[in-house]
Formats: sequence, C-alpha cells, structure tokens
Amino acid sequence: MNQATERDVDVIAVLIGEIEAYYGGDESPADPTQVHARLFGEWPVATVLLAREGDDIVGMASYSFLWPAAGADASLFMKELFVREHARRQGVATALITRVREAAAEAGCSRVEWTADTDNPDALGFYKALGARPHEGKS
Repeated sequence: MNQATERDVDVIAVLIGEIEAYYGGDESPADPTQVHARLFGEWPVATVLLAREGDDIVGMASYSFLWPAAGADASLFMKELFVREHARRQGVATALITRVREAAAEAGCSRVEWTADTDNPDALGFYKALGARPHEGKS
C-alpha cells in the first residue's frame, strides 16, 4: 500500500469511473483536473491509498479526517474502499483497511468511520468479518 502521488491522478480518475459503474452509474473516468485539485491542490480534501500488484493498480481507499469526533478528538472517515473485480478476495481490501487504520492511529484519531450500502452484502460481510458492528441510529 502506498499513498497516491500526482503521478497517479489519471489512474485514480479511471478508478472513480469504475466505482461509479459498480454502483450503476457511468464508467467514464472522472476529470483528472478535478481529481488533481481535490487531492493535490491548494486545499486537499482527501488522501488516497493505492494497492498495487506490480505495475497494476488493483484497489484504492480514500479517506479524510473529521473534527470534532468524541469531545475534541478527530476521526478518520473512509469514503471509498474499492478493489477491482479481478483482484477481489485476495486480501487487497484487508490490506487497504489495515493501512487506513494505521493512518488513523498515526494521526491520533479516536475512531475510523465509514458507511456501506445495505444492499451490498459482500461489503457488509467483509466489514462484519473485521469485527465492525452496524450503527443504525443515524440518518
């Protein structure tokens, strides 16, 4: 796992298109200029981790820090965890979320948060296997 750099903007744009297609949208790549601005511009809003197998990007996780969490603590919010179809069930998602958790610990966050679609049983099963418990109390 490594943090994305400016050299990765084009592949991140493609991955965002794949994520959109996974959820039933258009598979067109995102605008690389917008990706660059959001990740590497004057006001970066997220961090992206990339999973690689050789030269192939097989997955990504994106996250941002939130404040306040409990009291004056910070939390890490994982917005996306995505593994390309050919690399699923090979430990890529586990490696990505492990690195996300490490980033949260390094930043002194009190927790890691994310959401998952209730109609995505694979994701829900994955998170349950990690020991995550759903929180139904927010809307």
